[in-house]
Amino acid sequence: MAQDLRELFAKEREEKKYVMKKGHEKRFMSKLEEGLPKKEKRNNFFRWSIAASIAVVLGLGIYFYPFQLQPDETVVPKVVDNGNTDQNIKTISLGDLSPEFKRIEDYYVANINFELSGLEFNQKDKVLVDGYMERLAELDEEYRRLNTELNELGPNDNTISALIGNLQLRLQLLQKLKTKLNQLKSSKNEQKSASII
Repeated sequence: MAQDLRELFAKEREEKKYVMKKGHEKRFMSKLEEGLPKKEKRNNFFRWSIAASIAVVLGLGIYFYPFQLQPDETVVPKVVDNGNTDQNIKTISLGDLSPEFKRIEDYYVANINFELSGLEFNQKDKVLVDGYMERLAELDEEYRRLNTELNELGPNDNTISALIGNLQLRLQLLQKLKTKLNQLKSSKNEQKSASII
């Protein structure tokens, strides 16, 4: 009684011919359309919110991107200098070694310049500020020396680490100076308010 199922189904198909009623396909399609959820028109608010988000991100990116600005002649303390005083001599700096070092150097230079531009002090605080500026000038001289070493000996881990450490130390000094000035300013405000009471 072992029959091949394929042969059995093939015989059954030959014996019975099934015919669909007229209009079956149209009725099926109409029921299918009724059963499926209808597409809703997307609100333009969604598209505008995406466009606004992109515009905000691009605006913030442009605003916070550290540009390489030309040094202004009126700025008295020169905190960051890459050491290229003679334009005829081709020298390399930290940023010339790789794109990663360029980003690191640009980041620190931009933050140092930002902290420097944000300093607010008066004549009473001049002694404190001058002390920090002298230390920053020493670090600038050290940075030039390290840059010369980088050009003479070529890039090595110690010189690169020292250059990055120098930039970090300058930024930390400026942040400490800013904190000290804020502390002095707040203590003066507290003394004024105590004397008024």
